[in-house]
Amino acid sequence: MSRFKFSVGPWNVHSGADAYGPAVRNEISLGEKFKKFSELGFSAIQFHDDDAVPNINDLSENEIKAEAGKVKQLLNKYNLAAEFVAPRLWMDPHTTDGGYTSNSKEDREFAIWRSLRSIDIAKELGCDKIVLWLAREGTLCSESKSAVDAVNHLISAINSMLDYDKDIKILIEPKPNEPVDRSFCGTIGHVMGVSAATKDPKRVGGLLESAHAILAGLDPANEVGFGLAMGKLWSVHLNDQNGMKFDQDKSFGVENLRQAFNQIKILMENNYGANGEYIGLDVKAMRTTRDADSYKHLENSLRIAKMLEAKVEKYDYQFQKQCMENRDYEALEMYVLELLMQG
Repeated sequence: MSRFKFSVGPWNVHSGADAYGPAVRNEISLGEKFKKFSELGFSAIQFHDDDAVPNINDLSENEIKAEAGKVKQLLNKYNLAAEFVAPRLWMDPHTTDGGYTSNSKEDREFAIWRSLRSIDIAKELGCDKIVLWLAREGTLCSESKSAVDAVNHLISAINSMLDYDKDIKILIEPKPNEPVDRSFCGTIGHVMGVSAATKDPKRVGGLLESAHAILAGLDPANEVGFGLAMGKLWSVHLNDQNGMKFDQDKSFGVENLRQAFNQIKILMENNYGANGEYIGLDVKAMRTTRDADSYKHLENSLRIAKMLEAKVEKYDYQFQKQCMENRDYEALEMYVLELLMQG
């Protein structure tokens, strides 16, 4: 039995299409996914706005709320909660040049409209968190945007969301690159800076993803620790990454088990989850996966997370303290490796 509650997004079970090839598996309905997620032991669902309300741009505000209400009924059927809603701005033609940081005032206004509708959806689903993955809030051509103006546009957009609903919390999920070359908000430190500049910093925090930290050349556990130290780590996405290539969303722990161990360790040491926070497993199936194994990457990630939790429970903190006092880090390093390699 884990001390943590786990969440998952509908996009984590997909047909296998990527930038270089078409789909290789059948699509699975939202209801079927919810049923399986519940059976696997997940407690909550992460949503993009158009996961909950397809064709959102074509609907009125009342129609959007009505469609979200139907999804709430589906969640209730499988005893699942909604963790957050994220406006999927990067997939829309209006946001080719970014959403909140676009050079077009009209497109910036569209991004805010989608964000406010995401708040409406969140309220209908019974959650109070909006996640901003700032996918295109950066540049492909360095000279195409002023970083100063862009950051100010982002802060202004967040302030609009805070004004719209006095209970909503905004979580920024940092990523240093891909699909843009240069992100305006690439690390958890950037997130903290943006938070401090908004009109209500108490309601603006962060969501840290393992792979995104690795893509920035940083240690995920240290990034988690930074957010925890600031009291603003309100969600995590655990996965894995083979180097600084592209965002792979590999099953948690399959590339760097020690790195994964330290992420679970720091979360446990700081009582993460005590305020209702979830561990999100943002992992994707390999493209080679067959239909029958569409959920295996989620099962594996859950199993690895729980196995590492058990390793942390066995961890000898007294020995760690002794090694720290003696500055015998070689002994500490060997202890950790032996712990991880034990059956």
